[in-house]
Amino acid sequence: MAPIAAPPYRNGPLVVQPLKKRHCAECRSGPLPLLVLEEGAPRCLDCVDLGHLVFLARGDTALTRRSREGSSLSAVVVRFNRRRGRYERQGVLVEEAALARAEERCLADAEARRRRRARDARRREAEDVRFTDAFAREIRRLFPHCPADRARAIAAHASVRGSGRVGRSSAGRALSEAAVTAAVRASVRHTETPYDQLLMSGVPRHEARRRIAATVDTRLWEWSDDITARA
Repeated sequence: MAPIAAPPYRNGPLVVQPLKKRHCAECRSGPLPLLVLEEGAPRCLDCVDLGHLVFLARGDTALTRRSREGSSLSAVVVRFNRRRGRYERQGVLVEEAALARAEERCLADAEARRRRRARDARRREAEDVRFTDAFAREIRRLFPHCPADRARAIAAHASVRGSGRVGRSSAGRALSEAAVTAAVRASVRHTETPYDQLLMSGVPRHEARRRIAATVDTRLWEWSDDITARA
């Protein structure tokens, strides 16, 4: 096992999950699932007065924090990662009573967290509906001859939360003319031209766009209210 030249955690005792079979240098028990290095020699938890602690694996931040806060003695457990060449935290050792109290507190909070998540989900849903409505209205303002149901469909597609589409860009959230027009253009490109088929047949994107550009421009002109262009 690689020596710990500089322990990565200094708040309390440091406990190691050994990669190889090790026996306690003091009581000779082993192989040890957990050990403490004292002057370079492995010792079992009982010999270093940590045997009464229980292991809590990493993963639940709130439970770990509360368990350590309620435990008068605790230790960080690490294991050496050969591929990364460093020790990594695996969990903590805490008093069993402290862990039980922490679990009770976390269970009490679970219902409150569930309700908060539900409220947040409803709030986000309402915000998304309002934003989609605003996006659709802006499409109709810029392209008044675009059918209302089509404008709504374009807005709904472009504004899906977390999609990375133009409606969720900073310009899209600001309802900039360029972003709204880009969403309309993309919809026409994919639904009213052979653009997707061209891509599937191996035509480069820029060439595929060039081939269908006239069709897209014609549709946007038909939906616009540019009197000068229509004259």
